[in-house]
Amino acid sequence: MKIYTKTGDAGTTGLFGGPRVAKNDARICAYGSIDELNAVLGLARASDLPGDMDRMIVHIQHQLFSIGAELATPNPEEHGLKWPAEDYVTQMEQWIDDLESQLQPLRNFILPGGTIQAAHLHVARTVCRRTEREIVSFSNSGRVSDASHIIVFLNRLSDLLFVMARYSNHVAGIQDTRWESPRK
Repeated sequence: MKIYTKTGDAGTTGLFGGPRVAKNDARICAYGSIDELNAVLGLARASDLPGDMDRMIVHIQHQLFSIGAELATPNPEEHGLKWPAEDYVTQMEQWIDDLESQLQPLRNFILPGGTIQAAHLHVARTVCRRTEREIVSFSNSGRVSDASHIIVFLNRLSDLLFVMARYSNHVAGIQDTRWESPRK
């Protein structure tokens, strides 16, 4: 089987169990951003993450693939692709609590950066936030029955990625850079 089909050469793509749509359709943008987030998380994993973070992110990547499948399907319930978020959100909250318990309380805004691992995690966080915005926009279009479970998952994931970035710096003994307001 060849990787290229030439069916998308005219700027359209087929949905699972549905019609062909333009490649810039809000649905395609939504699950394309999920794919981008998954790739950025793969890049973060390649940076030798501290502790158990690699295992956590692999787990998240599997969920993102399932979310992408749901978003790529006009009728996910009909095809058995409705993704159950609740247990995964609870798991991420536990990971956030575990990592945060090892950090100093945050009292200031911080700048993205520090270790290469933290920098990759901050990029993943910003891609996650943009993905969340795109899915909110797609959800508001009325073309999806309910994406609230995906939005909650992405909101919690961005929190987890922020804490993971801080934890990566902490483990390396590097302090986060505090934002300093120019109005001082």
